[in-house]
Formats: sequence, structure tokens, C-alpha cells
Amino acid sequence: MTVHLPQRDAPDLKQLGPGPDPQPSRRGVLFWAGAALNGVAAVAIGIPVVGYLLAPFASSGRKQSWVALGHVDEFPEGHTTLGEYVNPFTTPWDGYTANTPCWVKRDAGDAFTVFAINCTHLGCPVRWFPESSLFMCPCHGGVYYADGSRAAGPPPRGLYTYETRIRKGVLEVKAGRLPTLQQTP
Repeated sequence: MTVHLPQRDAPDLKQLGPGPDPQPSRRGVLFWAGAALNGVAAVAIGIPVVGYLLAPFASSGRKQSWVALGHVDEFPEGHTTLGEYVNPFTTPWDGYTANTPCWVKRDAGDAFTVFAINCTHLGCPVRWFPESSLFMCPCHGGVYYADGSRAAGPPPRGLYTYETRIRKGVLEVKAGRLPTLQQTP
């Protein structure tokens, strides 16, 4: 059995006229508010990511340079002393953190070994103990021999060393970036 309903004609839109301006629905307002917040979040996250990706190209001209540590006579033969240099690539807000400490060991004559002060485990500053001829890290108990090689503890390797040279009686190190596995020979 089929039931036939009477058909109604659709109203003529021309007769209805333009009508009042429709107000935006709550769904539309929330959609655009959410889209705006997502856009702000994308920009806030995107700027540091783009900066990180472009940083190697921006700093490729900033190579390491030779920096004076002091006159050769300032470092007694057979001793390890604390040295310090100013990082050649500083910014105005670096302040005193631009001063980079290092351990300078004078072996014999003009033979020097300059160690980075940072432990190879997590980067804590190591201390030299002349009584035991050991470098020790206070953070996790890393211990290094006088030649910078690993003695005990969690460090995976010996201390990082700087490239050195003597010019006109002044000990210089190649500075700019801290020495790591990528820069050491």
C-alpha cells in the first residue's frame, strides 16, 4: 500500500526578500576562535624550530679562533693550574659567563695540555687535586688521571682537550666552541 502525500510548492525566495542579516552561530564563533588559538600556538612553536634548523647556516662563518691564555712563564713546569680565557664569540648579555675556565698542564719545556673544565659525563666542572694528581667531578663521582684519561665513575671517556700553540711566548688555545667528540682529533 502506497500513501501519497500532497506536495507543497517550495516558497519563492524572491517573495521572501533579503531578510535580516543572519547572526553567526555559536559553533562558527568557537570554530574561528579555536583556529586563531591554533595559529598562535603554531607560530609560538614554529619560530624556535625554524631558528634551530637555520642556526648552523647562520653561525657557519663563526669559526674558532686563537685566544691567549697567558705568558708561558705563568704556568710552572710539572704543574696543573687553572686558566681562563674570554670566549671570542660573545654577545652583550653573556656577562661573566663569557669567561671560560680550563685546566692548563705544563709537561716539560713548551709542551702543554689544556683540558676543558667540563666532565664528559654531564658537563659539571671538574676540580684538580694535586695531592692525588687526579681530576674529580663533584656531581657523580667521575675521576680522571693527570693526563686527562678516565680513571673511574660514569664518564664515558677522558677529558676534552683544546688545540694549543705558543706564539711570541704566549700560550694560546683554539676557542669559540667547547671541545667535544666532534672537534677532538
